[in-house]
Amino acid sequence: MLFRSHRYSLGARLFISAAVCCALVLILAGFGLTTFYRRSAERGFDERLSVYIKELIADLAAPPETERQAIGDLGEPRFDLPLSGWYWQIIRLDGERPIIRASRSLVGGQLPKLLDQPIAPNARGLRESYISGPDDRSLRILEREIDVGEDGRFTVAVAAPSDEIDADIRDFRFALTMTFVLLGLALVASTIVQVRFGLRPLVRLGAAVGMVRTGETPRIVGEYPPDLAPLAGELNQLIDANHEILDRARTQVGNLAHALKTPLSIMLNEAEAETGDGLLPQTVKSQAAIMRDQVQYYLDRARAAALSGALGGVTEVGPSLDALIRTFTKISQGRGIVGRHSVPSRARFRGEKQDFEEMLGNLLDNAFKWAEATVEIALEPSKDPTSGLVLLIDDDGPGLPDAALADVLKRGRRLDEATPGSGLGLSIVVDLAKLYGGELTLQRSPMGGLRARLVLPSV
Repeated sequence: MLFRSHRYSLGARLFISAAVCCALVLILAGFGLTTFYRRSAERGFDERLSVYIKELIADLAAPPETERQAIGDLGEPRFDLPLSGWYWQIIRLDGERPIIRASRSLVGGQLPKLLDQPIAPNARGLRESYISGPDDRSLRILEREIDVGEDGRFTVAVAAPSDEIDADIRDFRFALTMTFVLLGLALVASTIVQVRFGLRPLVRLGAAVGMVRTGETPRIVGEYPPDLAPLAGELNQLIDANHEILDRARTQVGNLAHALKTPLSIMLNEAEAETGDGLLPQTVKSQAAIMRDQVQYYLDRARAAALSGALGGVTEVGPSLDALIRTFTKISQGRGIVGRHSVPSRARFRGEKQDFEEMLGNLLDNAFKWAEATVEIALEPSKDPTSGLVLLIDDDGPGLPDAALADVLKRGRRLDEATPGSGLGLSIVVDLAKLYGGELTLQRSPMGGLRARLVLPSV
């Protein structure tokens, strides 16, 4: 299909439909007015010709004592000019041979008789038509049949060039076209104004929904027309229901975490309190620790999956980075590691604060753990506003071999078993980033260590 309506906005549909309707109305009105004006011009022209016919009939019907010297003295010089296009003709119908009288402009020629053609007379007894003259010019001709009693029956015809009618029609059509073009432009302009004015509440509603999505407002605010107010109310109810579902999910996740972690903590405490070199306490401790880490991992994933669909979650990146850097600097205070960031204050993450701190916390924990002296966080410059928030976390540690950069992101994968940890930190970051439509990649840092490149949605 050449026209697919689903590809056009509501404003474009309204504008196109209004423009098409206006164009059709103007075109039909133009044809109608032109036809009406042609008939009006023909009637006016016919009135002039009928005056000459009346004069010719008056000459024929005049009594002998008042008869003019010559029939056809109509006071119009063009009837005397050869092939001027203005002609008159009188033909006697009764008698053995038809007697023809004609204007000098015919130069011996003859006009066709409309009486012999299937043309019915009008209410005034006149037959009217268009013919081709002696010089092939288009002529407008009027003919009337008259009976003057004893003097006989005659047909009286007068013809004149139809150029005058055509010229009037052309002038009228040009003036009408220019008028309708200007009227059409005015209608297009008024349609644009009407569409914009009429759709302004929808635009405001869309902006209000966007403000809810970006976290600027918790609900849709503002007054809307009666036909849009119910939609705004339904959206607010949907937002409230979404928040209620998330609150219940958080509560259930917290209850499950408490229910699982408490027995695991008791098992670990009992195993640590058990004396002796038996294999059971060590096995219980190691397996309980693995269970605790796995429970925490999947609880984090469940919580993140619920929160990633939340409406209105927005996190200021700068304050969260400041707090995380201060925390890890204190933890590694004995090693003298310095952490800093150059992220601008305008940077914002479209998501929950605790998810952002969970991801950055794991990355900074890894960076501070392996750094020699410095950890830096920066925002990758980008000319594409749709690329999102791209954070670069660099350290000056030993880094990783190129072959291990992708392998270390797998869940539970640890390249150094001597370093404390469960191997779940980076995989948690990967899963959280994916839930928000982002990604985590590891590269070699310009500082010599490891660079973590975290892509997240921004506001």
